[in-house]
Amino acid sequence: MTEIFVNDFIKGLLIFVRISGLIFTAPIFNNRGIPTLVRVFLSLVIAYVVFFNVEDISYQYSDGLLPLALMAIKEMITGLIMGFMLNFVFQGIAYAGTLIGFDMGIAMAQAFDPTMETNTNVVGQALSFLAFLIFLMINGHHYVIRALTVSFEVIPVGFYTISEPVVNLLIKYSAGIFVLAVKIASPMIVSFLLINIASGIVARVIPQMNVFFVLHPVKMILGFLLFISTVPIYAYFFKNLLINYENKLLELVRIMGT
Repeated sequence: MTEIFVNDFIKGLLIFVRISGLIFTAPIFNNRGIPTLVRVFLSLVIAYVVFFNVEDISYQYSDGLLPLALMAIKEMITGLIMGFMLNFVFQGIAYAGTLIGFDMGIAMAQAFDPTMETNTNVVGQALSFLAFLIFLMINGHHYVIRALTVSFEVIPVGFYTISEPVVNLLIKYSAGIFVLAVKIASPMIVSFLLINIASGIVARVIPQMNVFFVLHPVKMILGFLLFISTVPIYAYFFKNLLINYENKLLELVRIMGT
């Protein structure tokens, strides 16, 4: 009877460790605006719900604490990898805003982004908030919890090992951050490229005109107008992008379970 209680406690503890690793790193849940106690309580609630659907584990407590510590580390790594992967898309969106702000001439207008816990320009912060709102609208936080529950069916508790396919997949997703940022910022980059070409032509035709003095406010005004006009397009693009990354999360879970 004692062994049954010990095994149940250890199983619940390992489930809680995996869930807390994802809750503390996944988008929305890792926001500093959410108190740590709230995230711990949420992890406990999810662990309680998932507990009855996870197969029992066989652990001999006479073996000591070292095997238990290794299993807990494996569970923490599993949760951290899943949460860390979801941050790639938001990092790419924030970096796209940085590229747009640089072309608009407001790169020095820095503001603290609480969602990414770093300094970014106002355009990057606006895009980040837009992405997080769309993430909530499409119930992305529900999908994260659903993928977490599926992971217990694919990845046994305490038996995960980091494999080469998982590392290659994470490298592939992380390398796509810059490509994603350029794709998002490309309409604005092309527009400002045309503006710079036009200003160069004006400088050659009218040498007496101080083009740089006129160009900066013009770029800011046109930049904000273009940004406002492309917000609906960005919203549609972010929606499809986040849905695609939800499918990529399931792909990552499947590869981690092989």
